[in-house]
Amino acid sequence: MSINQYIKPITAERKDGELYIGGISAVELAKKYGTPLYVIDEATLRGIAREYKEAFKDYKNVRMMYASKALCTSAVTKILDEEGFGFDTISAGEIYTVYKAGVKMEKVLFNGNNKTPREIELALRLGVGRYSVDNFYEAELLNKIAEEKGVKADILIRITPGIECHTHDYIQTGQIDSKFGFDLTQTDEIITLIKNEYKNLVIRGIHAHIGSQIFELQSYTDEVEILIKEIMRINEVHSLSLDEINIGGGLGVKYTDGDNPPDVHALADAVAKTMKKYTSNLPTIDLEPGRSIISTSGITLYTAGSSKVVPNGRKYVAVDGGMADNPRPSMYQAKYFAEIADNTDGRETEKITLAGRYCESGDILIEEIELPQIKADDTICVYNTGAYNYSMASNYNRVEKPSMVLVNNSQSDIIVSRESLEDLISKDSIPSRLNK
Repeated sequence: MSINQYIKPITAERKDGELYIGGISAVELAKKYGTPLYVIDEATLRGIAREYKEAFKDYKNVRMMYASKALCTSAVTKILDEEGFGFDTISAGEIYTVYKAGVKMEKVLFNGNNKTPREIELALRLGVGRYSVDNFYEAELLNKIAEEKGVKADILIRITPGIECHTHDYIQTGQIDSKFGFDLTQTDEIITLIKNEYKNLVIRGIHAHIGSQIFELQSYTDEVEILIKEIMRINEVHSLSLDEINIGGGLGVKYTDGDNPPDVHALADAVAKTMKKYTSNLPTIDLEPGRSIISTSGITLYTAGSSKVVPNGRKYVAVDGGMADNPRPSMYQAKYFAEIADNTDGRETEKITLAGRYCESGDILIEEIELPQIKADDTICVYNTGAYNYSMASNYNRVEKPSMVLVNNSQSDIIVSRESLEDLISKDSIPSRLNK
């Protein structure tokens, strides 16, 4: 099994009834750092990164690029840089984070459907290696700014391959009706424009991304088939020699027992076989895993508080976090698995709904989960929260964002500090006229 097929971090274990992660008691982590608390297990993170590298080792022309949008912090970036990954970035913030972490910027791709002039200028100044050009407006804008700066930008043409994965509508990106990329009927037009008019753009290859939390390998084989045929057609029609294909990421992870994602080796086998089926002149493949790299390594710790039994209905147990630190259940109806980190020996089990503390009826983390009876002040661990929890977190209800710690070999280190009340108001200002 690959790590993306586990619900829990690989170091998760029970000692004397208590949950330990990275050799440290989760209960003690909660006491030391407070809750809600994001925890990243370094062994799990490095483990899955190495699994990806091992799985694709027989396909020599492959570059691993972590999709930073899943979780972008300086420490996570540093670890994955050490593991030999490049980085797929979406914003000035992500670009700046990987730059400050010491990443060689030629390993960075700048992606996104509406890059601003400020972001493009930053990317050009810092020497980002590739730009995924998403639309006609962006091609013109990038060429204009590159010309003004006296530089050339190496680009990939992002296309929509027309593949609809069986995942949530909001996280499908490869279907024809999408805000991302050029339709296949538009590729000749954009390439002709670049060749004839946009002299500061250098086309290196093509790029596609078909979605997220994908469980069907056929989606990848279909995508690779479309991309290899398209790049061969482009090279013939336009007398080019493009040799880079970025197939995106999107491999699923196991949030609950009902999930059955393919493992990393199966993905590598499917991609490599499809590439070799259509050409012996194998192009460079860029792969952009995000969720499947970081999700399983992450947990979130909460402290249980109030509870409520609805007459002739369910029992709610509330924790000190919820939709502001994990918006996915309310946004995507995402499912999670949780445990009580404390020793629960001797407690009877019951079915409860784990609720958040925010002022929304939809702030439910997990509906109807069977757990030992929860007591106030118990530490609750929700698994597989490494991806899209911190990165989508908000200050809803004016609540401070949680801190994040990295655990490894019984050592814990803060990698994101908890926001304070002063942090919350630090950007506020009151016009002087209101003080009269």
